[in-house]
Amino acid sequence: MRKIVLAQIYPTFAALIVFTVLTGLVYPGVVTALAQLVFPHEANGSLIVDKGHTAGSALIGQWFSDSKYFWPRPSATSSYPYNAASSSGSNLGPTNPVLEEAVATRIRALRDADPGSEPAVPADLVTSSASGLDPHISPEAAAYQVARVAHARGLPVEEVQRLVQQYTEDRTWGVLGERRVNVLRLNLALDSIVMRDGSR
Repeated sequence: MRKIVLAQIYPTFAALIVFTVLTGLVYPGVVTALAQLVFPHEANGSLIVDKGHTAGSALIGQWFSDSKYFWPRPSATSSYPYNAASSSGSNLGPTNPVLEEAVATRIRALRDADPGSEPAVPADLVTSSASGLDPHISPEAAAYQVARVAHARGLPVEEVQRLVQQYTEDRTWGVLGERRVNVLRLNLALDSIVMRDGSR
């Protein structure tokens, strides 16, 4: 009986060790090495470096509320906006009164920040993404904010518009997704422009 049990235990432990090494060490090691070789920027988090310092990731949004910056999409992550450890959407349906009130509040905030703006507020400026971490806004959402940002920075509207066009990304491979603007990259580019009063 003992021999039968041992004959079953040994292969089991041997398989456990082999697959632990293969799936826990070899496979992750090979994938990591290939990623570092072929896609090093993406494998290391698509980090954006500005003036020698890491400003953030191109894949995770950041919250901006100052009028001199382009504002991102609202974020529904818990504790604080764009919490990468708590990716989530609001999961509220379009007829939910809580969502309706949140959208109305966001529209008022945008209107109050730029009373002279006449176009309709783009939907992505008042609704959060499914992940709560979307780093992009639509070109329409960026265009809606141009006048406010230009006024706050003392810059010509045309100059800010050109910057938005410069940082507008096309669809991936020309077919996937929509045209978009990375908010962090755009705001960093804005910070590199000297304002009329000589400040930044």
